[in-house]
Amino acid sequence: MEIGLLLLRLTAGLTLAAHGAQKLFGWFGGPGLEATGQLFETIGFLPGRRHALMAGLAETGGGLLLALGLLTPIGAAVICSVMLVALTVHIKKGFFAQNGGYEYTLVLGVAALSFAFTGPGYLSLDALLGNHFSGTFLGIAALLVGVLGGVFSLIQRHTAPGQQTTSADTV
Repeated sequence: MEIGLLLLRLTAGLTLAAHGAQKLFGWFGGPGLEATGQLFETIGFLPGRRHALMAGLAETGGGLLLALGLLTPIGAAVICSVMLVALTVHIKKGFFAQNGGYEYTLVLGVAALSFAFTGPGYLSLDALLGNHFSGTFLGIAALLVGVLGGVFSLIQRHTAPGQQTTSADTV
């Protein structure tokens, strides 16, 4: 079981961190902060650069916290928040990622949130430091904080009547 938790934490966490690094630094073939900021503006997040910076930091930081198994419920809440916002951008495209849908964001968000309920396992920095952050209460707390963070971001979104996202929209 511990190896399974470690594998899932590393895969989800490092995937999220890499996705955030694409936004922040243009690493791994990503667009970088300026281009991501411009994209965010086209989908109603103004100022785009600030929203891109926050999304990139949330994905990179939350992903690294998950991968390390450090302050796991905080990393889970941060990822839940940013994936909720991304889900709302992609939901009009349906479920499947190949069509620009929300499949990818849903899986990563739920995987991250799951660690707030289960804990990161014994092969984690939380365990090494003696932190036992897990359980129903912390899972629900991480979910609520994540949803509130996502809603806070979404209420800042400016959408023109009839505004549609394009197939190039990838948050």
